Amino acid sequence: MAIRSSLPRIALNVALDGALAALAVPAARWLAAPWSDWLHPLWTLPAGAACLLLAGMPFRLSLQYWRFADLGDLLVVAASSLLAAGLFGVALHIGGQHLPTLTFPAVHALTLFALLGASRVGYRFGQGHSQGARGEEGENLPGALLVGGATEADLFIRALGQDPRPVVRLQGLISLSARQTGRRIQNQPILGSLDELPDILERLGAEGRLPRLLVVTGSELAGPSMARLLDDAERHGMQVRRAPRPTALHPARRGAEQPPIELKPVAIEDLLNRPQVQLDREGMARLIQGRRVLVTGAGGTIGSELARQVAALGPAELALLDSGEFALWQIDIELAESHPGVPRRVMLADVRDEGRVRAVFQAVRPELVFHAAALKHVPMVEANALEGLLTNAEGTRLVADAARASGVQAMVLISTDKAVNPTSVMGASKRLAEMYCQALDIAARAAGVGMRCVTVRFGNVLGSTGSVVPLFQHQLERGGPLTVTHPDMRRYFMTVREAVGLVLEASVVGMGDAALAAARDGGIFVLDMGKPVKIADLARQMIRLAGLRPDEDVEIRFTGLRPGEKLFEELFHGKEPPVPTGHPGLLMAAPRTADPAIVGRAIEEIASACRGGQLRLALATLARMVPEFEQNTKSSDDTASKEGITRAPQRKESRAIYE
Repeated sequence: MAIRSSLPRIALNVALDGALAALAVPAARWLAAPWSDWLHPLWTLPAGAACLLLAGMPFRLSLQYWRFADLGDLLVVAASSLLAAGLFGVALHIGGQHLPTLTFPAVHALTLFALLGASRVGYRFGQGHSQGARGEEGENLPGALLVGGATEADLFIRALGQDPRPVVRLQGLISLSARQTGRRIQNQPILGSLDELPDILERLGAEGRLPRLLVVTGSELAGPSMARLLDDAERHGMQVRRAPRPTALHPARRGAEQPPIELKPVAIEDLLNRPQVQLDREGMARLIQGRRVLVTGAGGTIGSELARQVAALGPAELALLDSGEFALWQIDIELAESHPGVPRRVMLADVRDEGRVRAVFQAVRPELVFHAAALKHVPMVEANALEGLLTNAEGTRLVADAARASGVQAMVLISTDKAVNPTSVMGASKRLAEMYCQALDIAARAAGVGMRCVTVRFGNVLGSTGSVVPLFQHQLERGGPLTVTHPDMRRYFMTVREAVGLVLEASVVGMGDAALAAARDGGIFVLDMGKPVKIADLARQMIRLAGLRPDEDVEIRFTGLRPGEKLFEELFHGKEPPVPTGHPGLLMAAPRTADPAIVGRAIEEIASACRGGQLRLALATLARMVPEFEQNTKSSDDTASKEGITRAPQRKESRAIYE
């Protein structure tokens, strides 16, 4: 079907090449012997055309796209011209004709190359001009400056010239290096470097030529550089957009119609400026490859990314466990498309259901477990404290016990920075889960046998379910306002892909033969989250990325701290100083530890109180196990369905349970 639809274009190529080849015969004769009265008979004209078409068949000359002609196409034209000139010389000999001069074949080949090559280059040049300067239509397109490296700019300009419906009208380039100022790429002037951008925009504004857009064409711009670019654009009422990835603009797409170029808003991730961390991919492959792996919470943000990255490492089998049917179905469908060769099991289960959890482990018999199932939204858990305690503390204990009983080699617990000096039920419940896994790991290392437990603690991931970024995006779509709880609220952020990559790296390090001494003593891996981000600044940046002005087009409204929230999250307790691991992106905390039997009994007591609706008792036991937990409860009926929680001064409970 595709070949049939291309037949008219191929026929046109054959007709044009044949006509040019016929014209090349008298032209070459005149160039070879301009004052000679020697003439070719008329039959040599169609013979010249036939020789070229025959010579071009091995090189597929007639299949060329003139609009995309490049150096490779010209080389094909040169080879076809040489072969055609040779065939035409043979045809003259067979027809009883002599050559006008001995140099005629060479002149004929050069003439063919000139006519065929010039027609292709001229057509492409004409198409480029018609695409780049469309008269009134082109003038109506928004003006733009490209910002980025020379290679990316070249690819973008070429793609723009081939776009049947261009999105911008280029007015110049902004280079990343001052040494390129004054030069041209695809006839577009390089106006200056990124450091000179404010002056360039001021000059263009004074001349009445200020463009509407800055289009970023590479990945080099991120963090502070991108923030400065956004500030410069905002001061001049301009918008910033990202060009498609260079691979989407590569000329290898020739031979088919170029899809329209889509400019996308700058992603909030571009402002984090987090350096790429070199991960031990070979170590990860050794850890995962050929093993049965179970991921709990596989439908969540972290769990689903764990499932993706684990599947890419070639496990013998990947079991996906979640209590949410739709979320589990989504990740299963995605993996079926992206990694069809990886055997999968889909397990609908609640980690709080002891019988179901044990049945899952007996059926799957995993060798590695990544435990990401948890309730993580602080205000939601504050409003439903019993559910949070059952899922985060009791659920972790049940998964760990079932894993140990079924012979799992290692379990990785996904924890949170909110477990440090917790002021919320969520944070305190995750700290209790950490303590249980720490205790199990210390016991296994001391005995030299048993399941190893690796705990990894990190902060917020961008775009996760319930996080502030999707909330801001939703509020922006509605026209605002963007709600921030407090002007000084700060949080750590990293991308979900980076976080999960470092979780796998921590798993390799924590389970290695040369494990760190701190890990043997119950150490917890902490991802290097960089610098905390002010949430109000994040809101302002997201408004700018949408092409709007903070506090003018969109209001930022401060709503007050919610129950359980802190202004600043911490990655380390004051008494657990960070320990370097020697691995980029990974630190280690050395928090207090406890006997597994004591922690286990406390979790059982909390679970029993939760199932009985005894909120006060559950929180009192939690505060006894996690003394730094600041929590108080409003008076409530033990059997009431509604749970109200407020903050209170720090409890001063006994710390005797800690070793």
